[in-house]
Amino acid sequence: MRKLLLIFGLVLISFQSLFAATRAEVNILEAAENIRYLSQKIAVDYFRLYINPQKEYLKIEIDNELEEMVSSIRTISIATNDEETKDILNFLTYSKEQIQVLLESKPDKEHAALMLDYSETLLEGASSITRSHKYNFNKNEKMLMTGKNVEFLLERSAKYYLALGAGMDSDINKLQMKEAIDELESNLQKIKTYNYPTKLQIEKNKLGIYWGVIRSMMEQYNSMLLSNLVYLSTLKMKSMVDNFIIFHSKI
Repeated sequence: MRKLLLIFGLVLISFQSLFAATRAEVNILEAAENIRYLSQKIAVDYFRLYINPQKEYLKIEIDNELEEMVSSIRTISIATNDEETKDILNFLTYSKEQIQVLLESKPDKEHAALMLDYSETLLEGASSITRSHKYNFNKNEKMLMTGKNVEFLLERSAKYYLALGAGMDSDINKLQMKEAIDELESNLQKIKTYNYPTKLQIEKNKLGIYWGVIRSMMEQYNSMLLSNLVYLSTLKMKSMVDNFIIFHSKI
């Protein structure tokens, strides 16, 4: 009997340890995905400020986004003992501090170029953390991540649209926007083919139409810059995508 209880106790401890480890991995992945998203959102807001310097409130928004990033960095730091991950976190913190320095000066083209670099550095670091922490997503969780990826890619597409429209029309920036748009459409296709309830089927059709309008505006960056309209349109589309994310988070 004692031997049976001992075995049961060891199994229970092993299960609890496995659950704790899995939960830690999920926390790390969620925080890293949030940093990926914020890396693009911060750059979008900075380009909006660069294009419209009178919109001082955008500095406050960026400050809030940087604080949210700090919170995500802290979450990962607490959840991991991996030295490589901690080194990346130090680099992310440094990049975040450099962005804060940029905010102390009036935005100009040189600072905007630096912001583009910092946003890519933050993205690379967060993506590296995501790749090194594994979790086997089920079908529903994969669709939830698809929705989050659409929101991330909306910001990434908008970032390069604003950069190109503001005169930073290098071949690499054009390629980056095209790749972001293509990947976004690939993710939208996954949502399109998923069998949602009737109410979300209607939203799904509207999502495709809305994206067609946004893409059309983005592709005309060299003839007109509709920074406010693109921002408001992507904001609306993200609120539509939230419906699908919420659906999968409740299953």
